[in-house]
Amino acid sequence: MSLVTTLIAHRRSRLLGRLVQEILALYGVEVPAPVEIGPGLKVYHRGFGTVLHPYTTLGADVTLYNGVTIGRADPWVPQERSAMERVVLEDGVMVCAGAKIVCKRGVLTVGAGTIVGANAVLTTSTGPNEIWAGAPARRIGLRTPAPRIPQP
Repeated sequence: MSLVTTLIAHRRSRLLGRLVQEILALYGVEVPAPVEIGPGLKVYHRGFGTVLHPYTTLGADVTLYNGVTIGRADPWVPQERSAMERVVLEDGVMVCAGAKIVCKRGVLTVGAGTIVGANAVLTTSTGPNEIWAGAPARRIGLRTPAPRIPQP
């Protein structure tokens, strides 16, 4: 487990929470306490520039690269008037460097096993095991499981 991942896991600590948030800020990482995170989170390249909206849920075994932003598509509107409810990344999602996932209204769900490519701007929900890329992001393929190699 990387230092940043360990810090993220301890961001809700009653005693150290504020100190942990300040250390994460030195890395340019913003993960507010309300963010729900499942087990097995992987954050690569120390997560430099990664920002998660408080109404974000990460499933198990989610992978985040540096420069990822997850948030609202209407930041100029006060939170209480925003149509955005939540962004949910299901189990096994990979969000590559510089990708942005922004919710316009309701709940935006990134399906289990989906990959969001580098610098993609995703504004719609996805199905499971899809590959999305571009700005605006569009589905460019399906993720297939790696072939199993028989053990002797």
